[in-house]
Amino acid sequence: MGMKIEDLTVTFRNKVTAVNHADLEIPKGVFGLLGENGAGKTTLMRVLTTVLSPTSGRVTLDGILYTEKNYEKIRRKIGYLPQEIDLYPGLSVQECLEYMGDLSCIPRQVCKERISYYLEKTNLSEQRRKKMKQLSGGMKRRVGLIQALLNDPEFLIVDEPTTGLDPEERIRIRNLLVDFSEGRTVLFSTHVVEDLAATCNQLAVMKHGKFLYAGNMKELLEQARGHVWICKTKEGGTVRELEKKYHVSSKQYTGEELQMKLISETQPQVECSPCEATLEDAYIYIANKER
Repeated sequence: MGMKIEDLTVTFRNKVTAVNHADLEIPKGVFGLLGENGAGKTTLMRVLTTVLSPTSGRVTLDGILYTEKNYEKIRRKIGYLPQEIDLYPGLSVQECLEYMGDLSCIPRQVCKERISYYLEKTNLSEQRRKKMKQLSGGMKRRVGLIQALLNDPEFLIVDEPTTGLDPEERIRIRNLLVDFSEGRTVLFSTHVVEDLAATCNQLAVMKHGKFLYAGNMKELLEQARGHVWICKTKEGGTVRELEKKYHVSSKQYTGEELQMKLISETQPQVECSPCEATLEDAYIYIANKER
């Protein structure tokens, strides 16, 4: 059944509203959550992991209503990798993961088998005896992801899982999430558009606590069709004028000319030609359409 969010609002004591009357359905598979820093993504995930209670609205997971009496049942279904994680710096990787498994009441032998499997999948097998405090930031992220996977959750929530990883490791983690999502739900929150383009077909775009778009990636690209333009110029003054008037999604020098990709509701007032939209272009278009 997946996750269903209805009219969800989170307002803090300082009167700041981080999530504003949001509605969203998250189906099985990898579902992308895309938005700039401060869009409300992390607050939403804190609600979905029962860390934070909403001000108003309704959330259900596989038909189970988010209420305090159901939190323990919901937590058994969820795995979570937060944006900031600091796992027991004095313990080795193996000790840390075994301890996390004990906290989740996972049988010892099952836990050890899962740890070995995911250490190999994340390319950390050779680091298992290292202290957590000796690991790089990217390695700590990978250990954090393993702890989120240990209880074999039905609903996995990952917040910026590829932060600090090199390109090869990012691909490894993305592929692991896709493999894990078979028959499950993975909510993949990031502001790195490339990660979502490589992993999911369904996504939501969040800004100022609201969802600007939720649905199929192909349909999002279709919305941006006819609003992405390529132009070339040699003049610095022209470049500055274009940057003032339009959103520029890319720049590239081709010989002596500067090629710019412009996002605009109508054809820019400069010699240009239309081009196919990438997910990054579509995100910029949707995120700034209200302006």
